[in-house]
Amino acid sequence: MSDEEMEYSDDDFDAYYVEEFDRDVDHGDPMKKDPEYFHVGCLTDTEVERLLNESVEQLSTSIQVTPSLAKLLLHMYDWNQMEIVAGYRQDCHRLLTTAHIKPLNPPHPSLTTQQGDGEATCPVCLTPMSPDNFSHLSCLHTFCKDCWSKHFEVQITHGASTRIECMGSNCLVLAPEDFVLPLLKVPRLREKYQQYAFSDYVRSHPQLRFCPGPNCNIVIQAKESRAKRVNCTACKSQFCETANYISAHTKDCPRCHICIEKNGGCNHMQCCNCKHDFCWMCLGCWKTHGSEYYECSRYKENPNIAHESAHAQAREALKKYLHYYERWENHSKSLKLEEETLAKIRERIQEKVMAGTGTWIDWQYLLDAAALLARCRYTLQNTYPFAYYLEAGSRKDLFEYQQAQLEAEIENLSWKIERAEMTDRGELENQMDIVEKRRTTLLTDFLKG
Repeated sequence: MSDEEMEYSDDDFDAYYVEEFDRDVDHGDPMKKDPEYFHVGCLTDTEVERLLNESVEQLSTSIQVTPSLAKLLLHMYDWNQMEIVAGYRQDCHRLLTTAHIKPLNPPHPSLTTQQGDGEATCPVCLTPMSPDNFSHLSCLHTFCKDCWSKHFEVQITHGASTRIECMGSNCLVLAPEDFVLPLLKVPRLREKYQQYAFSDYVRSHPQLRFCPGPNCNIVIQAKESRAKRVNCTACKSQFCETANYISAHTKDCPRCHICIEKNGGCNHMQCCNCKHDFCWMCLGCWKTHGSEYYECSRYKENPNIAHESAHAQAREALKKYLHYYERWENHSKSLKLEEETLAKIRERIQEKVMAGTGTWIDWQYLLDAAALLARCRYTLQNTYPFAYYLEAGSRKDLFEYQQAQLEAEIENLSWKIERAEMTDRGELENQMDIVEKRRTTLLTDFLKG
């Protein structure tokens, strides 16, 4: 080989190896080569509204129903347009009755009492008025607009929106948006209703999930459900698209099994779907919970554990620890949620004061109730570590009994505070007195040693 053939410049060397390297490497998006890569969209509220409205318009045009009824149908059928259209063409009556848009049986007008001057009497408030002041759904159960408005106000205050039913006895017909919104006179209620409805629509849509990041309003859109890591472009949170924080913050309703997120400090839960009342901790029926609360809060020791193997004893010890820790942690979360409730109460008081509905002094009792609730729940939270270390016996039995009594009254107070605008002041102050006495009794009896 000649010297000329052996002479290569550095540029020739670099060009050769770079060219060979380039043949082996794909210069596409490196994220797409990541096994955990999963394409999702991070949508704002406006973008989600546009996405939902497109589906509503398509269905409304396809089966010739109003946009409000189309939206209700999509919500009830998890936004599956093909299923709705097929069901409507096969048996439209069955589809509409299954979705509670029409009554199962032929409707009969409920407004029969006519006055001599052409007025009618509302079956609820018994007030005679012009027929123009009445409204009804497809079931023809007719009530005055003021009663409808009050009915909607109560339902929205309890967190209902897409599941608001007719006031008629045992009537399951649902009220669509275009029926509810015109009857809501208070702007704050209209806004709250629209927020609740928007949340319901997102949760029922198979491609949409709320980002679990703190104070993040982004909605994640994933066109297929896969167990992949998702990155929110707004708050930079990372989470699993399928788990999506569910295990730590939600439980299934024990009756209808819908997924429920705890958004308040009170452990007395009411399912927004089926209205079932239950305990967040044990999932037991709340109606019988007053007599069974002692069983819910105390840990049942295994009387034969001393005769079991070392492995069984270790497992039992862990089970006992988790029982007390879970309840301690639950009250810790409730304290944080009740801080948010207090902030909302302050905002409402400010609104009332600015509107001339009383002064801050008139509404001070609500702030006193919230402060007492925080003090009592803090005490209750720390009774669980105390109970964990107490030796079994009559003293522990008495402590757990008083602990359960305090817990029951605290949950009653929390329930009333979260519904402060519907709770009588005297009733609330009476509950405050009961809770403080329970707390004082427990501390007096057991802080002595």
